[in-house]
Amino acid sequence: MTVTYLKRAEPRPEAESADLRDAVAIMLAKIEQEGAEAARRYCQQFDKWDGEIVLPDAARAQAVARVPQDLKDTIRFAHDNIRRFAEAQKATLTDCAVELLPGHWAGQRQIPVSAAGCYVPGGRYSHVASALMTITTAKVAGVGHITAASPPRPGSGMPDAIVYAMDLSGADTILNLGGVQAIASMAFGLFETVPADILVGPGNSFVAEAKRQLFGRVGIDMFAGPTDSLVIADGTADPEIVAWDLVGQAEHGQDSPVWLVTSDRALAETVMTRAPQLIETLPQANAMAAKVSWAERAEVILCDTREEMAQVSDRYAPEHLHVQAADLDWWLERLSVYGSLFLGEETTVPFGDKTSGPNHVLPTSGAARYTGGLSVQKFTKTVTWQRTDKTAMRELAKATSKISRLEGMSGHARSAEVRLEKHFGHCDSTAD
Repeated sequence: MTVTYLKRAEPRPEAESADLRDAVAIMLAKIEQEGAEAARRYCQQFDKWDGEIVLPDAARAQAVARVPQDLKDTIRFAHDNIRRFAEAQKATLTDCAVELLPGHWAGQRQIPVSAAGCYVPGGRYSHVASALMTITTAKVAGVGHITAASPPRPGSGMPDAIVYAMDLSGADTILNLGGVQAIASMAFGLFETVPADILVGPGNSFVAEAKRQLFGRVGIDMFAGPTDSLVIADGTADPEIVAWDLVGQAEHGQDSPVWLVTSDRALAETVMTRAPQLIETLPQANAMAAKVSWAERAEVILCDTREEMAQVSDRYAPEHLHVQAADLDWWLERLSVYGSLFLGEETTVPFGDKTSGPNHVLPTSGAARYTGGLSVQKFTKTVTWQRTDKTAMRELAKATSKISRLEGMSGHARSAEVRLEKHFGHCDSTAD
C-alpha cells in the first residue's frame, strides 16, 4: 500500500483539560444543589441575560411573526425534508413477537422516551438547522415533552429565526439559556420543565463536557468532539469545488480537521494552493477559524488506488465523508465507516448540515467506527417482553435450574425449581 502525506496535521493537544472537567463539575454540582437560581446566575454571568428564562407564549408568537415569509418558507422546506426522513426511519422500527417454544412467547416494543432536552448552539453562528434536526426528530419519534434551549443574545434574546424553527419543530418549552446551565436545567427539570431522559444537540467544549458528566443519569446522543470532514477525490473531481468543500467545513472552528484523500497529485497540489486563497475571501471571523484549521488540522493524502483511498478513509472514520470520484455505486457499497456519506459533485456536506433531510448531529473523533448519528432510534427504547404458559415452563425451568447450579447461583435455580414443584408436584430437574 503506497500512501503519501503531502500535508500532515500538527499533533493535537489534549482534547480535554482537567481545568475544563473541574469547572463543569463545579457548575453542575452548584446548579443541582441550588436549583434555578444558580442557573440564572450563570446565565447572567456567561450569557449576559437578565430577562425571562422560559420564553413566554406571547413572546414566542411575536418572534414567529417577525420572521420574514421568505425565510419561513426556507426553514419550512428544510423542516419538511428532515421530518419526512425521520418518519421514514421510524417506519423501520417495528414491534415483533415470536413463539420460541410451544407456549412461550417473546417480543419487543418500540417506546419513545418521555422527555428530551434539545440544545441549540448560539455564539458566532445562529444554528437554525440544529433546532430543526434535534427537535423535529424527537417529535417524530413520539417524545412526550421536548425542552429546547439556546443562548440568548444580550439585550435581545434568541434570534427570531431560531425561535421560529423551535416552534415549527414542536418544542414544548423554550429556555433562554446557554452552556452548562442550559444542559443542567434540562437534565434536572428546572424552571418547571420536565426532567429530560435524554440530552441531544451539538455545543462547545463546556456543553459536551456537561453532557459527558451527566451521561448515565440521563442519556445523551453521543460524546462529541470537533466536527470533521473527509473528501475522497480522483482525477474526475473539480479541484475548485473540492477546495471549497474543505474550506467550508474548516470554518466550523480552529479545532475542526479536514482531510483530502486523492489518487491525483495534480488535484492535490491545486487544492493545497487554492484553499488558503479561498479562506482569505471569507468574512474575518470565519477566515480566522478556517485559517488555523487548514494550517494545523488539515491533511492531504495521496494514494495509488481507490481501494487504498477507501482503507485510509476507514481508518479516519470521518463524521462527514464526501466522495467526488467515478463509479459512485462502488464507493457506496465499499465504504462503511462514516457518520454520513455524500456521493458525487452535485451534493455537498452543507446540504446535510442545513436542509437535505438526514440528521447533522453525527459521530466525531473516530466514533463512526461504532455508532451512527442522531435519529429517531436515539429517542426510542427497544424493550423486550415474554410470557410463558405451563407447557413451556417445564422445559425452561429444568434448563434454567441446570445452568444456574452449574454457575453456582442457587437462588436462581430455586426460582425455577419451585415452579416445577408447584405445578408438577416435584422438581424433575436432573441437576444436583
